[in-house]
Amino acid sequence: MAKASDIKNGNILRFNGELVTVEEFIHRTPGNLRAFYQARMRNVKSGKLVEYRFRTDEEVEICRVETSDYQYLYDDGDFFVVMDNTSYEQFNIPKFLFGDAAKFLKEGMNVIIAFESEEPIMAQMPSSVELEITYTEPAVKGDTSTNALKSATVETGVEIKVPMFVNQGDRVKVDTRTGDYVERVK
Repeated sequence: MAKASDIKNGNILRFNGELVTVEEFIHRTPGNLRAFYQARMRNVKSGKLVEYRFRTDEEVEICRVETSDYQYLYDDGDFFVVMDNTSYEQFNIPKFLFGDAAKFLKEGMNVIIAFESEEPIMAQMPSSVELEITYTEPAVKGDTSTNALKSATVETGVEIKVPMFVNQGDRVKVDTRTGDYVERVK
């Protein structure tokens, strides 16, 4: 067990039986009171924000988290199967760890997974991915002068909004956090 004074921003703690990541950790010494640490932490699984005051000598459990690159292989029910790029070992990762960005996953894509004692706790996709447009309506002449958007379906089956000049077969860059079109890729 570590003391509260050992905590740093970015650490992952086991707090009330849940895993939390420390977003902000400040030492406070108010006038005539005892010093304490003010922490703002986010629950790893639910994403809820927790604020707590630690005494300077309070014991905390800092978790050892290993983060590595993995390659996405395929979808298997409630899990995504990924492979470690160094040992070629395969792991089942729950889909909910990827959040909304999971709809942009395609085979062979590299992702970052964090494990805490053999249990996957976080999954992160690249901030943007390149996908091919499989279906979109052709633009009508004259519609391209404004920045109007039209619907297009990408190779993963997700429908996004793209500018009028994008055609079927084009490759586009999509922001995985928001699902927005970024640019056309040559």
